[in-house]
Amino acid sequence: MLEPTGPLPPEIYWRRRILAIGVSVVVLALVIWLVVALTGGDDPDQNPEPAAAEVTTSATTTAADASADAASASTTRSGGSSGSSGTRSAGDSASEDADDEDNTSTSATTSAAPAPPGQCSDQSLAVRVTADEPNYRVGSEPDFTIVITNIGTSQCERDLGAGLQQVLVYSLDGNERLWANTDCFPESTADIRSLAPGDQAAYSVKWSATTSEPGCQAPREPVGPGAYTVVGQLGGLRSAPEPFNITP
Repeated sequence: MLEPTGPLPPEIYWRRRILAIGVSVVVLALVIWLVVALTGGDDPDQNPEPAAAEVTTSATTTAADASADAASASTTRSGGSSGSSGTRSAGDSASEDADDEDNTSTSATTSAAPAPPGQCSDQSLAVRVTADEPNYRVGSEPDFTIVITNIGTSQCERDLGAGLQQVLVYSLDGNERLWANTDCFPESTADIRSLAPGDQAAYSVKWSATTSEPGCQAPREPVGPGAYTVVGQLGGLRSAPEPFNITP
C-alpha cells in the first residue's frame, strides 16, 4: 500500500507524496494561524483598552474629585470672607442708618417749626416785592410794595405784622446789604390776616434812601446814584430780587 505503483519511477511518486504532505502541513498551519488571529489573537489587543479606559476614568474621577475639593475649599474661604464682609456691611449700614436718622432728626429740629393748625404754612404763601417806579432821583424816597399771596388750596390765617415782613435793599450784585425796614423801626404789633386761596395782602414801605444796620447804631449815609435791588421776606419766605435805579 505504501509502495507507489504506476508507470513512473517510484521516486516521482514519493516526491509527489512529500510535496502533498508539505502543502497540507502549510495549509493546516495557515488555517490554525488564521483561527488564532481571528479569535484568540484579538484578546491581547482588546484587554489593554479596558485597562486604559479604567485608567482614564480613574484619572478623570480623581481630577474631578480634586477640582470639587478645591472648589469646596474655595467656596468655604469665600463664604467665610463674605460672611465677615456681610457682617461689616451690616454694621456699616446700621451705622449709616443711624447717622441718617440723626441727620433727619437734626434737620427736623433746626428747620422752622410748622405753623399751628389753621395757620398758613410757608409752602402755601408767595411773597413778591416791587419798586413803585423803575427810577428815582437822588434825594427822593423810593416806595416799595410787598404782596403776600395765598397760593394754597384752603383758607388759612397768618400774622403779617410789620415786624415779621421785611423789605431789604441790596447792591445790584446782591453782595452788599444797604437797608431793611426793620433795622431802625422794629415792630411787634400782630396783624392776623385770614387769606382764602388766591387772596393777597399788600403793604407799602417807604425808604429814606439811606443806609442802615440791624439795631440802627451805625451812622446812616445817603446812597448815591446807581442800580439796586429790593427783596421781600416773610419768615422763611424770600422773594426774587427786583431791580431799580437811583439817578442823578
